[in-house]
Amino acid sequence: MIISCYFFVFVSSIVLSLVFTGRLRDFANSRGWVAPPELDRHVHTTSVPRLGGVAIFGSFVVAAGLAALLQRVTGVPLVLPARTAFCIFGSALIIFLLGLYDDVRHVGPQWKFGIQTLAAVLLYIGGVGVHRIDLVSSGRTLGTVAGLPLTVFWVLLITNAFNLIDGLDGLAAGSAFFSTTVLFVLSLLTPNAMVTVLAIALAGAILGFLRFNFHPASIFLGDSGSMFIGFMLAALALAGSQKAPTMIAVAIPVVAFGFPILDVALAISRRFLSGKPLFRGDRDHIHHKLLKRGLSQRGAVLVLYGVTSCFALLSLILLHDAAMIALVLAIIGIGIVLGVQYLGYVEFSELQDVLRRTSERKRAIVNNVEVRRAVEALNSCTDFVMVCVILRNTLHSIGFDGFRLGRNLGEAFSGAPFSPMQRTADGELQLFWDDAGEGESIWELRLELNSDQHYQLGHFSLLRKDVDNPLLVDFNLLSCEFRSALSRAVLRSMNGHRASVRRATPGKSAAAAKVASASSSD
Repeated sequence: MIISCYFFVFVSSIVLSLVFTGRLRDFANSRGWVAPPELDRHVHTTSVPRLGGVAIFGSFVVAAGLAALLQRVTGVPLVLPARTAFCIFGSALIIFLLGLYDDVRHVGPQWKFGIQTLAAVLLYIGGVGVHRIDLVSSGRTLGTVAGLPLTVFWVLLITNAFNLIDGLDGLAAGSAFFSTTVLFVLSLLTPNAMVTVLAIALAGAILGFLRFNFHPASIFLGDSGSMFIGFMLAALALAGSQKAPTMIAVAIPVVAFGFPILDVALAISRRFLSGKPLFRGDRDHIHHKLLKRGLSQRGAVLVLYGVTSCFALLSLILLHDAAMIALVLAIIGIGIVLGVQYLGYVEFSELQDVLRRTSERKRAIVNNVEVRRAVEALNSCTDFVMVCVILRNTLHSIGFDGFRLGRNLGEAFSGAPFSPMQRTADGELQLFWDDAGEGESIWELRLELNSDQHYQLGHFSLLRKDVDNPLLVDFNLLSCEFRSALSRAVLRSMNGHRASVRRATPGKSAAAAKVASASSSD
């Protein structure tokens, strides 16, 4: 008898939704109550009514009323207790009216959250809320201080999650249908007849609406529909958890609503990382990224249906064996990582680089210490050959493949024993190690060397061929302290070389002095 009642409620809800949605669509079109594609994030190209929530709300309420009549006729308990029913339907009505007003006139996020919080408080007062979490309270009932904020958070999360994913034809409604099916199965096995009848009534209303909402949609959910569906799913999950075991009560609703929760988490995270307002809409939701990857609207929706069904399946696995929670979470975690990489969010790529740089910070400190030791050695160095040895040992250890002295410096040290350095066709001196000098260098950091009197001695270039691995060193340290110490060491070496040239060949001392004090660089 009870199975027949459930079937009757489900079929009645589908038929009601089909009739209400079709009539409402035609009526809205005749009156011109349509929404043009005004915002940049809108993907539809024609004006479409946004009053689908009215049809879903009406179908659901009438189907629930039919269930109440069946209870009187058959004696089968199908409805909630009067107090709980009043709080659920009263809170749902508040959310529906809020969404309907937002469809007609814009409502700011502060007002939205405030009214949604009021509905969540009313729901908690009616006995539907987070009253225990054995994982943290050891079986004890949570007091109002903990239970009420958790209830409000859950309701706000799920209500707005389904509102955020309502960006493609049939996406929010189809995802909600999968989640509602999980709640229906959960309420059957728990068992919880009063949640079962509401879940199946909501599922029928959504399924009938999808006939008109799948691509190309002739009517949209609107905020009245998406927020009402999200709120009802949040409320039914809380009501169904009252009789469920601890792990089932906590884990299954979270996993079943995995896709909309994931989209909310990604939206908040990437907006925070990019410094954008958290509550301002954009075109970087999961469904938008799939469209940018070349999928059609229908294709993107079908892919996300598959994602939602995977979350639903994983939640049902937990229903069968709650001990598999670790495996389920591992599968979800791997899937999320792979999915985010596929979608190519630049915010998370940057975050990944930051985390990698944090892990490599120790190596960066070691390299900076090496540079500072080189600065100390250069400050007391007066020999050009020793300068080259210091440069080679230091630069090799921190990741450079060689260095080059400009033409002015090459001429200044003409005749100096600079082996194994090589002289280029342009008169520059360069040194590579580990056979890295085969071919041209790919990357070059050029430093201008100056004397204390700001005379330009010439340029000094640090060379790299390996650009795949990051260079872990402080560039400010290289461009300031290291450059200054190298400039002084080179100037001392030039003066020493000039003196040695004067002693060896007095007739050429004037020419050597002229080159050593050159004030122009190439």
